Amino acid sequence: MRKFIITLSAATVLSAVGVSVASAQLPPVEQIIERWDANGDGAVTREEFLAVGRPADHFDLVDTNKDGKITVEELKAFLAARQQQNGG
Repeated sequence: MRKFIITLSAATVLSAVGVSVASAQLPPVEQIIERWDANGDGAVTREEFLAVGRPADHFDLVDTNKDGKITVEELKAFLAARQQQNGG
């Protein structure tokens, strides 16, 4: 779990400075959601997101439909957009 959080944190930092998220070798999005989803409902709430150490403002960026949950589809879209934005 610790390695996963460090990898994801590194990917966030790398993408913020213009390095491709793909170069950080993230696990599949489904696996990320599964690990963050404490109650097993298939989506990540703000509380679950914060509990794994993610910044609150990032939740709002990923939760595009503003329903208070991050789904696999929303996280995939966010990461794809971020990668494209960074020239990947």
